[in-house]
Amino acid sequence: MSGGGGGWAVAAVAAVTGGYALVSRRLAATVVSAPMVFTAAGVLIGPVGLGLLDLERDTGPVLALAEVALALVLFTDAATVRSEEFRNGWFLPVRLLSVGLPLTIVGGGLLAWALLPGLTVWESVLVAVILAPTDASVGKAAVFARRIPAVVRHGLNAECGLNECLVLPVFAVLLAGLPGTAASHEGVTGILRQVLLLSPVLGLVAGGLGGVLLSRSWAAGRVTDDWRRILPLALAAGAGALAAATGGSPFVAAWVAGFAFAAAMRAGPPPEVVANAQDAGDAEDAEDDTLESVEHLAALLASLTFLVFGAVLLGPALQHLSRPIVIYAVLSLTAVRMLPTALALAGSRLSSPTLAYTGWFGPRGLPSLVLGLLVAAEKVPEARLMGTVVAVTVGLGILLHGVSSVPLADRYGRWYERARARRPSLRESVADRVVADEHVLPEWKNR
Repeated sequence: MSGGGGGWAVAAVAAVTGGYALVSRRLAATVVSAPMVFTAAGVLIGPVGLGLLDLERDTGPVLALAEVALALVLFTDAATVRSEEFRNGWFLPVRLLSVGLPLTIVGGGLLAWALLPGLTVWESVLVAVILAPTDASVGKAAVFARRIPAVVRHGLNAECGLNECLVLPVFAVLLAGLPGTAASHEGVTGILRQVLLLSPVLGLVAGGLGGVLLSRSWAAGRVTDDWRRILPLALAAGAGALAAATGGSPFVAAWVAGFAFAAAMRAGPPPEVVANAQDAGDAEDAEDDTLESVEHLAALLASLTFLVFGAVLLGPALQHLSRPIVIYAVLSLTAVRMLPTALALAGSRLSSPTLAYTGWFGPRGLPSLVLGLLVAAEKVPEARLMGTVVAVTVGLGILLHGVSSVPLADRYGRWYERARARRPSLRESVADRVVADEHVLPEWKNR
């Protein structure tokens, strides 16, 4: 994005970001979500609008932004998954990930193969894998509303934090098996070795060693609060960069690094810090805000990635709409998500409203649009069709899940309050009965 056109693009992006920041508090109470605003702004400044951003012209900067954003979000997702989200209500995310996720991929692949004859079976499965992970930020009011049961809130949050990385190895293998892609020369075996062995090891070393060193430096009083918050950013970037430089997956490395870093830090806070703090709560607060810088940067880059998605993928895709693509997008957001969810939760004793709510709020977001951008940038025959399908599905999900999150969360919350009053032993209230003062969600979840 060099020259005058690049300058106008940067100015437009800055104007959208600043404008949203000025009214963010007011919009937070409405059905207008941040992904909706940034995606719509992206369509406006893209090829179908002002023409300030274009995938063909700006491939390098666009992909770099998207990859860094996803890596940072994966790091924070992993680092902020807490055991509280699995205690008592563990069955929900476990069932959604172990049963619902594979069924969603199978269903999405079969639907793509049936509706989109231009795609091979391999490409159909690739589309399904791209659209399998969910993103809580697209419907945050539905996932994090305090009125809904803690077991549902924590279950959906944990699912979003874990499913994105579970599909990454599958995505890498499918992309490597697609003739003509940049990864195809490595072969499926080589990609498996790099993604499943090399990348996790690099993430484990970077995150774990960084967490141990930070913990000790913090205990000895050698690190300032500002730099304590900056170090996780360096660890996330370093793990991803090492994986990319050695042919691995920066996303897998960043995700593992987040888990390793959190595990190392949760071995403390160090006794010396607790002893020197005014009280134990001060040390706990200090531990919680260690991820503050990386969380804020991840939130900003994620929002900008939605803007880029609207400009370079969704806008052009709207010019190539067809009935099969629209039908696929609608079914992908409904039947392909809701039926596997119902099957995964069969026998869990959860009520029908909970099954419907959990099934509906599986919005596609940042992971899907980043993987879609990676495929769309490849020089393969059906890259445009696959990118169009992903763009339309994600764009429709951003709109429908964003608009429905507030009213459906309120409606479901009212149902839960009435149902719990009638039946104190309601399955949905298992976590509420045990955890009276539940874990407060970190600020980055409001991205």
